[in-house]
Amino acid sequence: MTKTTTDRRRNWRIAFALTGLSVMLAACNTTAEVATTQTVPTDYRQRHPIAVQEGKKSIVIFVGKARGGLSSTQRADVAGIARDWVREGTGSVVVDVPIDTANSRAAAATYQDIRSVLASGGVPSRAIVQRPYRPDDPGLLPTIRLSYSRIQAVAGPCGLWPEDVGPNLLDPGYNENRPYFNLGCASQRNLAAMIDNPADLEQPRAETPVYTARRDIVFDRYRKGTSTATTYPEADKAKISETGK
Repeated sequence: MTKTTTDRRRNWRIAFALTGLSVMLAACNTTAEVATTQTVPTDYRQRHPIAVQEGKKSIVIFVGKARGGLSSTQRADVAGIARDWVREGTGSVVVDVPIDTANSRAAAATYQDIRSVLASGGVPSRAIVQRPYRPDDPGLLPTIRLSYSRIQAVAGPCGLWPEDVGPNLLDPGYNENRPYFNLGCASQRNLAAMIDNPADLEQPRAETPVYTARRDIVFDRYRKGTSTATTYPEADKAKISETGK
């Protein structure tokens, strides 16, 4: 074996040793901080929260120029506004009545009919506010609009796409399998629209008093050691099948 061959092998051994040492030293470096770039919550309830705020509810009454007063359908609509205002209204019932139009006289007569229906539905006269207006477009049929403020639950807006939902090298989180921003917005918005009382989101409703007579009967049976369950002698008369018995 020549001296050149021996030197070459020695150099390869030194190179392999240095490479292994560098790998071991790199593995010991565990104090580096991991940079996080995620700013959008992954939970759809946090991305699209349901908020409680003040909104408006309104209806429109069409009035022809040759007829004043409310039709049966319109009278039912106004009566519904009165019922809803008593339950959820937070302000006055504002009635926008057109003036200086072809149907202004009929609209004035209809307004008096509206006040009568609102009053019979429980809306006090001081809470009915007439607000005259001139339509911007004289070609359209002027209408009477009834509106009032109320507390409502809302979510959204939906349809926002701040980032590309497909693979995108410019988005550092596209390969992290995160939900896209608009996911769950429609469900939250529909849920908010179905909430009858927005206060239920913040606190439970007050409990009604217990039925004392029935409670006394149950406690008396419990003290005697008998069954406290209610028996219905005629419950089997409505059965049409014995399946599952």
